[in-house]
Amino acid sequence: MTLWGGRFESAPDRMLWEYTVDQSDRRLLIDDIRGSMAHLGMLGAQQILTDSDVATIQNGLEGVLGEAVSDSFEFLETDEDVHSAVERRLIELVGDVGKRLHTGRSRNDQIALDVRLYLARSGREQIHRIARFAAVLLDQAERVGETIVPSYTHLQQAQAIPLAHHLLAYAEMLRRDAARFEDVVGRLEVSPLGAGPSGGSSLALDPLESTRLLGWRWHFVNSMDAVGSRDVVAEYVFVCGQAMIHLSRLAEEITLWASAEFGWLTIDDAFSTGSSAMPQKKNPDIAELVRGRAAVVIGDVAAALALQKGLPMTYNRDFQEDKRLVFHADDTLAGSLAALGGLIATATFHPPLPDPGVTALDLAEALVERGVPFREAHEAVGRLVSRMVATGQTLADVSGDDLAAADDRFVLDDLDRIDVADSVSRRVTPGGGSFEEVRRQIERIRRQLADTLG
Repeated sequence: MTLWGGRFESAPDRMLWEYTVDQSDRRLLIDDIRGSMAHLGMLGAQQILTDSDVATIQNGLEGVLGEAVSDSFEFLETDEDVHSAVERRLIELVGDVGKRLHTGRSRNDQIALDVRLYLARSGREQIHRIARFAAVLLDQAERVGETIVPSYTHLQQAQAIPLAHHLLAYAEMLRRDAARFEDVVGRLEVSPLGAGPSGGSSLALDPLESTRLLGWRWHFVNSMDAVGSRDVVAEYVFVCGQAMIHLSRLAEEITLWASAEFGWLTIDDAFSTGSSAMPQKKNPDIAELVRGRAAVVIGDVAAALALQKGLPMTYNRDFQEDKRLVFHADDTLAGSLAALGGLIATATFHPPLPDPGVTALDLAEALVERGVPFREAHEAVGRLVSRMVATGQTLADVSGDDLAAADDRFVLDDLDRIDVADSVSRRVTPGGGSFEEVRRQIERIRRQLADTLG
């Protein structure tokens, strides 16, 4: 069924049909019905349709909705899109009165609404998925307790930190991802109903009423913008993409940590794969696939932006392509959160202690506390490190004589600074890598998760 056949004397060519019809919008079925109900309620409130017609059509739409919810709705090969499928089924159920539903509406404002309804609903689901993933990180942070690892800059050991602090850094990234979804959902919940094909209608439509029936607060203020813009869809794809980037960074670290060279963690057998040739192998495939799929979602972001760049106002069929992009990005993020969350939840962490060199800054700060300018303190510790390297030793081997040879402003008690646990315990910076700050972070995130997950 098409919604435009009256102008044409022949049926669409098979080639045109195959090229232009895209079945990806079928997942908008429930949203299309919900939007139709809001539009119908407005037509009744404005007395554009009679109470009798509204009641009949409403009963029909409820029947179609029941089929959609029970997954018994049947799409036909002759359905051009989800809109025509719903209208075709409605007419089958209630007769010709169903043809009145499209009064005061275009597929242009209809699809704009359907996508907004779907993504607003899915965005809220993503917020909960992200919160559940953050809870996994939080659980592991508590489980590893006061395990100490090196932090890295330039992939070189930098400072000693609690492993929990490292894990919670990703929880912070996820918190921002959830906030971005909240923001984009707010921009999605703006009704385009009443915009029509591009310039509104001569009928006495009431966008405020249809907005109220949708349960939203805002409706369009420019009909051309309402049907001719997809920036909010591109924004949704970006938000998915940024979250995937964060998961990809964590996945990269998991891949490194699971290697024999790092030896930081063991992945549970249930979340690992093996090699067809090498019996000893235990591979972090989930982490690797998250990394790879993040690259594909980056492509979705680029495509969603490029799709809009040269379009004249208002609606153009190019917009059909944005659904596949946003659905793919949305699905990929949902699947990645579940799979990577399962891997992390069941992993066992057992990292080795950092190299004693991670305490070099602590030695410099010991001098600073005695009034030595930091640049001079930095040079003194640099000389000490150079002296130890030249003799094939590390900071763990430093003696009082070594300290004195590097700078006479060192004192013997500074040797206590060359201890990774002491290094972590001495931290006082709010938000820094101390055990106390980690406990505060965990408490704060627990409260936030409780608000989100209920």
